[in-house]
This record gives sequence, structure tokens and C-alpha cells, in this order.
Amino acid sequence: MFKTPIPTHLHPVCFALLISLMSLNLQAADRPNIIIILSDDMGYSDIGCYGGEINTPTLDGLAKGGLRFTQFYNTGRCCPTRASLLTGLYPHQTGIGHMMNDRGVDGYRGDLNASCVTIAQALKPAGYSNYCLGKWHVTKNTFPKNVNEKYNWPLQRGFDRYYGIINGASSLWDPNSLTRDNKPITIRNDPEYQPEEPYHFTDAISDNAVNFINHHSASKPFFMYVAYTAAHWPMHARPKDIANYEGKYDRGYGPIRNARFNRMKAMGVITSDTELSSLVGDWNAVPDKEWEAACMEVYAAMIDQMDQGIGRIVKALKAKGTFENTLILFMQDNGGCAEAGGRKPRGNRNPRADKPALPPIPDDLLHYQGSVPKQTRDGYPVRRGHVMPGPADTYIGYGRNWANVSNTPFREYKHYVHEGGISTPLIAHWPRGIKAKNELRSEPSHLIDLMATCVDLSGANYPTEFKGKTIKPMEGKSLLSVFEGKSLDRKRIFFEHEGNRALRIGDWKIVAKGRHGQDNVDWELYHITEDRAELHNLADDHTERLKRMKALWVKKAALVQATPWANTNRNKK
Repeated sequence: MFKTPIPTHLHPVCFALLISLMSLNLQAADRPNIIIILSDDMGYSDIGCYGGEINTPTLDGLAKGGLRFTQFYNTGRCCPTRASLLTGLYPHQTGIGHMMNDRGVDGYRGDLNASCVTIAQALKPAGYSNYCLGKWHVTKNTFPKNVNEKYNWPLQRGFDRYYGIINGASSLWDPNSLTRDNKPITIRNDPEYQPEEPYHFTDAISDNAVNFINHHSASKPFFMYVAYTAAHWPMHARPKDIANYEGKYDRGYGPIRNARFNRMKAMGVITSDTELSSLVGDWNAVPDKEWEAACMEVYAAMIDQMDQGIGRIVKALKAKGTFENTLILFMQDNGGCAEAGGRKPRGNRNPRADKPALPPIPDDLLHYQGSVPKQTRDGYPVRRGHVMPGPADTYIGYGRNWANVSNTPFREYKHYVHEGGISTPLIAHWPRGIKAKNELRSEPSHLIDLMATCVDLSGANYPTEFKGKTIKPMEGKSLLSVFEGKSLDRKRIFFEHEGNRALRIGDWKIVAKGRHGQDNVDWELYHITEDRAELHNLADDHTERLKRMKALWVKKAALVQATPWANTNRNKK
């Protein structure tokens, strides 16, 4: 209803214009804000509403008030996931089938190409403001020499404001490649954000997201992409958050994993007949259990801290009066990470130096030390190996055995396209648009569906051409029907990363481990509905089905420019 009477004494043309403008404002108010939240290097069972023991009350609350998807997929790796999420295409179609290096073929150029548009670019003509925070990681020009090399930075790909890091891995206490809008900054010289507590990137992402929300004009809807680096190594967390998990992991891998497995069944996140894949770590063989448990304590604290920040974003939406008409989607970029992440060599714990051993880095000098810095800004050497994680001068990951716990009940990890590498929670919360509360959705779906969902909700027109370039058609399907409990008209979901490959058609999935440029691989076949943990290979029992699905994988690979990529010509232009 109109709250202000329409003046009837106006000239007819003015009157018609006024009605038109008021109609546009009403349409803008009706269209939802959209926030996509992406976490980094986390497993399927880490958060509370998917069976984890980590304290995530905000995410649990969003799940209770909305939906949890149980068969949502990412690409198994950070860069391809971000490319796919942003564009609604398979990552190879965007040029990012692998990481940020050019391997000489179009599917693996390591740079977001001009044949795709981002969600921000698609929604901007429909009147949306667009905000981006956190990890970008879809351009090879992390430290550009001039403005022309910023063609794939957030503002050049449709976003109005940006705060985050352009590269992929960084200290959370003093981020590398920190950027505000189009300008590289440091934690010390940023004119807009100087927190009272010691700087921490997870909090900075949350706080800047809140600031963008607070200053957003209510006359327009907005799209916000919030890409946390938690819980990617290095494991950096505040002592007060680490203290909440002291002693929680002293029992070791098996008891934690079994407890998660049982909770997941009770929640319905996995079916009651799901089997548990093999336990990888032997807790009895761990020589320093205090150190190993501490690694998981810090990992849990990082996730807890992220959830607190998401809570502040939710609070800001409520204060603004826009929470009810904001679609919030939370997911992860890949499964738990089994990378050693600086954990070797092992030996006696390496204590922190008594005093700085290196010259300090000036406040206004960018922290250009690569993904693994040699020192902290105040001159302390960065310690790796057998060190207690958490402080700014440490740089390690939590390791393969805890990643196996994170990925309960699945096999494998980040990099692979078995379920442990590509399965992610998806929480969807939108009070005005999703009637169901605390329900599960088992419809197989993928990151490629996010663009279609955003276009559907915003009323935007997905372009066939952009800036003179032909744009590839969307690969995904809008999830709005799934929100309503209906199915997607989906034929198949395709995967390839580092030679690892998979194809899912309905209840069936073929999957194989591969290597760079390898053509012949040992394919496995699983009935995913009955065997989500991929423990019973049916390849020998269904040879014709396997043959058909392999042929379809090869056909789809050619269509989306997935080679798999060769191991040569890595830097060919």
C-alpha cells in the first residue's frame, strides 16, 4: 500500500512519470537482497547443523529458519570454485580449470576470460548494487604494474565496492595483497578500518560487510559476495576463541569422527544406512598429542570466529529492516584440506624468538612476500613445522588426519572429485521467499546454479553479449523450484580438476583419479543414493552403464573445454 497520497493535480505527463517511478521503487523493494557467503577449505561435517561439534550458532540458526541442501557440490578447489560460483559456468569455460597460471589451453589460462560475466555484471543492469569482500583469486594479476592489468579485479567485473585480498592464501593477521576498491592498502594505512582489537582478516571481512550494509541506499536491492579465508591455512585465530576449544580434541580422530557420523544420521543430513569411510589417522601413533589436538582447536576457533562475524552481518540486516527479504546462501569452496601446509619437518617445537630478528616492514609498505611470508610486519621470522598454531609468526595447516574428520563420512579431500573433495553444505535462508523451515533438500545441485538463481530472483536478463564479446550460456538451473520442494530438470553434473574427473547422472556417479594430461584412468562407478561414501565400486557389475557415462563425460569435457590439461607449456601465452 502507498503510505503517501498521490497528488492528482499534476500535469498528466508528470503524473504518469510519478506513477512509473513509484512502481520502480516498489519493484526494487520487492526484489530480495542476495548474500552469498563462501568459506575456505572446510569439510562437509564441520559446522553444527551438519553434524559438527564446532560452535556455529548463526549458521545453525539460518539452517533452522530455512533449508539445508545435502547434495550440493563445488569443484574441489578454490580458484575453479570461485570462477564457477561467480559466472554460472563450469570453471574451464571461464579459463580457470586449475589455478592462476597459464597452461597453454583456453580452459586453463588462469584468468577469468571475457566470454563470461559475473553475477555482479549480470545484476547491475537490473538496478542492483554489488559488494565483494574477502578472497578474490580469479586473476593472475595479483600485483599489477598498471591499471590496465586490473581488468579482472572486482570493480572491473561489476562490483561497486571491494575489500579483501586479490590472491589466494595469506596471513590473517597481516594479509598479503590487501585491497580496498581498486587500491592496494595495508592494515596500518587503511583510512576506513582501524579496529580497536588487533587486526584479524576474518573480523575485517565481517566488519566491512556490515559497513557496506549500513551505508547501502534502501532504494536499491544489493548483491553481496562474502568470501572468507577461514579455515584455510595458515591457522590464525584469536586466543580467546582458541580457549573455547581447549581439550575438546584430546580424544583424537576416531571418537570425534564417530560422534559426527551419528549426529549426521540423527539430523538426516546423511541417510541412516550410510556407511562410514575408513579412518585415516592413528591417534595412538601420534607422538605429540598436545600439538596435534591444538591444530584442530585453532581450526575450530577460526570457524567459530567466522560464524560470529556472520552473526554481525545478520544483526546489521535486521537493524536495517532488510533481513526478511534477504536471501542468504552459505557454502564452502572445497572439502577439507589434506595438504601438509607447513607441518614438516617435525621435531622439537620451534619457540618464538625473544626479539625481532629482521628489519620491520614499514606501515605503508605492502606485504608483498607471496602466500607464505618470511617474516611478520614487526620483524619476527615466520615459523613452520612443529609449532603451536595461532600466532602471527606461525604458518601451518591442520593436516590430512583432521581433514579426514572434517569430511566425515566421505573419502578423499580437496583436489579430488570423490565426495570428500566436492561435497559442501548449502544453507539457504530467506524468510519472505522460503516458506519451509528447518527442512532438508536432497536434490543434486552445483555452484553453476547460483547465477541462474540470482538472475531469476533479480529479474535481470542474462546477456548473450557483453562489451562486444559473445557470452557463454548459463550451465546451471535456478534453485527456486528446489526452495519450494520441487526437483530440477537436470541431466548431469560434470567435474574435472588436475586430471581427477567425475560425472553424476541421477543416482549414478562415475569418478576417477588422474594426472596431468592422462587419458586412460581407472573409472569407478557408484550408486550415490545408496552409497554416498563411495565404498562399493560397481564398475564390473554395470559395464554398459559405465561405458555410456564415460562417453558422456568425454563429450561434456570437450564442450566445456576440459582437456584434461597437459603437463607442459605451463606458461605459454
